[in-house]
Amino acid sequence: MDLNNKQKQYLKSLAHPLKPVVMLGNNGLTAKVLAEINQTLEHHEVIKVKIVTEEREAKSLIADTIVRKTGASNVQMIGNILVLYRPAKERKVILPR
Repeated sequence: MDLNNKQKQYLKSLAHPLKPVVMLGNNGLTAKVLAEINQTLEHHEVIKVKIVTEEREAKSLIADTIVRKTGASNVQMIGNILVLYRPAKERKVILPR
């Protein structure tokens, strides 16, 4: 899903007060972690994921993999925090046009 700038700004404002709900640690991106991200996205639509690694390329690859495998949109990546959005079957977030 492609988001325009207005939609990204709106989602960033929704995500700002949120705490990361999923944290990737030493085990990296496993099937169990992906399942947790999928389940959390279905329930909340906008979530933060903390990716703990020092290498920029590794963070970028992990973020791209999460986006590809979950079908979510990458709203923002700041430091170790990735903000994701994916509309749920019963939508809670209404995006501006």
